[in-house]
Amino acid sequence: MQISIKKDIEFMDQFNQNIHELNDLATWELFLKSYQIAETLKVHSFDTLISLNFLPQMTFLPHQLACAEDVVQSMNGRALLADEVGLGKTIEAGLILKEYLVRGLVQKVLILAPASLVNQWAVELNSKFYIPAITAGKRVDWENSNILITTLDLAKREPHRSVILNQTYDMVIVDEAHKLKNHQTKNYQFIQELQKKYFLLLTATPVQNKLTDLFNLINLLKPGYLGTYEDFQRKYRDKKIKVESDVYLKQLISKVMIRNRRTDSGVEWTERKVETIWVDFTSEELDTYREVENVCKQLNIPTSIMFKREFCSSREACYVSLKKWASLKPEETNISCLEDLFVQIESLPHHAKAVKLLELLKSNDEKFIVFTEYRATQLYLQWLLHQNDIPAVIYRGGFKKGKRDWMRQLFHDKARVMIATEAAGEGINLQFCHHLINYDLPWNPMRLEQRIGRIHRYGQAHDVKIYNFAIKQTMEEHVMELLYNKISLFENVIGQLDQILQELHIDNLEKELQQIFTESKSNGETMVKINNLAAVIHSMSNTEIGESG
Repeated sequence: MQISIKKDIEFMDQFNQNIHELNDLATWELFLKSYQIAETLKVHSFDTLISLNFLPQMTFLPHQLACAEDVVQSMNGRALLADEVGLGKTIEAGLILKEYLVRGLVQKVLILAPASLVNQWAVELNSKFYIPAITAGKRVDWENSNILITTLDLAKREPHRSVILNQTYDMVIVDEAHKLKNHQTKNYQFIQELQKKYFLLLTATPVQNKLTDLFNLINLLKPGYLGTYEDFQRKYRDKKIKVESDVYLKQLISKVMIRNRRTDSGVEWTERKVETIWVDFTSEELDTYREVENVCKQLNIPTSIMFKREFCSSREACYVSLKKWASLKPEETNISCLEDLFVQIESLPHHAKAVKLLELLKSNDEKFIVFTEYRATQLYLQWLLHQNDIPAVIYRGGFKKGKRDWMRQLFHDKARVMIATEAAGEGINLQFCHHLINYDLPWNPMRLEQRIGRIHRYGQAHDVKIYNFAIKQTMEEHVMELLYNKISLFENVIGQLDQILQELHIDNLEKELQQIFTESKSNGETMVKINNLAAVIHSMSNTEIGESG
């Protein structure tokens, strides 16, 4: 096969002519602009954050700048950002992403966040960092979208899963990463399979119940960095060794995890004022509460604790659950004691706790966020407030992201009260509100801190007032005594409680409380066991504080 080669005779003549007549190549104005762009993008040093020159409108806190510098310079862009609630992990991640974008090291990015936070991520990246991030809609172009924000639930489903796993991402960011603590879940395995160069995990609670939670998160960042799961479990979990007391483990984790605490941030936080509001059941309500327990014993219902907790929230929550249980146990539905209990619940007036809530709201014109555990209580409280001309919106996990954003905006612009389930305990920022009511107390202290973090965070200009409701002569009184009075949870224990529980061989405090209520044969026995648990935790808490001091 012959290849014909044709000589370009005119090229050299044209080239020589252009050298002598430079305006034919480019005007001076175009050359100057090109020069200025090149100077702007030039990286003078890898020891400083050059992205700050592109964000003159932003004011970063010292710990946020230090975090970004550590991740870029020392951690090779793979890190667990584990600041306490309200210190700005999203800001830190945005700054890190901006730095890599400006340096030209990142182009294709995938951000995975809870549905309630997807739009918030998009707004913050676009408005604060000028990063052109988009959210995934019904029709997602995974291949041609450079910076895409979506939910893990959507990303892991087919046909999206296959397309995503076939991509190579320069950076992946996962918000609320504590949900990946179990390495046997499909979520964990999906994240593990993603092809990614730089990788950020964000969570305020890297250790929720046990140290292996932290191992699993770090193993996503750097597989094998802490050895095998079995070796780590045998060496650290089974022996109940704490991170702080093991110098070698602490040093290893510091290479991949950044955790700033409020007390070390240098920020002058507004005060957190806590008030316990005790509620007395009416005699009819107290009789019904005890009857719920009696009926559960008669029918041998193992979930009596759940029904009593629901009755402490609202008659509606308990009634709906009992009806549901009866429908699943048709052979039990004709038992007269259960039917009598339904009639007894139906005849009750407004719930004593709801009446107390109304009194508080009528005595204060400020905005309030009210946390409850149950959807039936949500609807009841919204109806009750509406009857009393108090505008309220509800916020829960079943809402699509558009409706959640709408509810938040309505709360900001129109409503006085947001009645929320745990869906509002993660991520959503409500600094315009500074009054919070724990209508139902969570038995997991980490969830409590997440709730408070919605309003007590950087940018809050007012002191935060927290009201804890609890009903006397019920299990709520016991839980209040343990978590909030005996161990002074609000004052000094929340940052150390996970480590203390590890030493006590308690994987989950909520389950421990349930076991105490289930196994105790009398109210006196319950109080003795709870007091003993509180005394041990309190004692170990004081020891921790003394050692750290």
